[in-house]
Amino acid sequence: MAYTFPTQEKLKSKKLIDKLFKEGKSVSKYPLKLIYKEMALLYNVPAQTAIAVPKRSFKSAVQRNRIKRLIRESYRLNKQTVFNNMEGNFAFLFLYIGKEMPSYQEVEEAMVALLQKFITKIKDEKVD
Repeated sequence: MAYTFPTQEKLKSKKLIDKLFKEGKSVSKYPLKLIYKEMALLYNVPAQTAIAVPKRSFKSAVQRNRIKRLIRESYRLNKQTVFNNMEGNFAFLFLYIGKEMPSYQEVEEAMVALLQKFITKIKDEKVD
């Protein structure tokens, strides 16, 4: 099992990102929020992912980039749990909603809990 995050899995389309913000559903686990939507993607991958850290909370680009790097790393290592438990293609947007610089440990714990929450939510939606 390769723990990679290839270019095809990165969400870059402005139209898809706008659609996510308008029509997407979300789950939160402080300090992360996942906005997701099931949709047709350009590549044949289970999910495309984007990561955002608000400029309002972190003025320094260095800090924003560090947080994005931490989130990407924890997603890369834990995405298999989601890929193995979902059907269909999803677009994901991870938003950092905390106000202070996190440690990798905090991001990792929040990511694992958030992905579990997401899996249970989509399974509940499929049942309805």
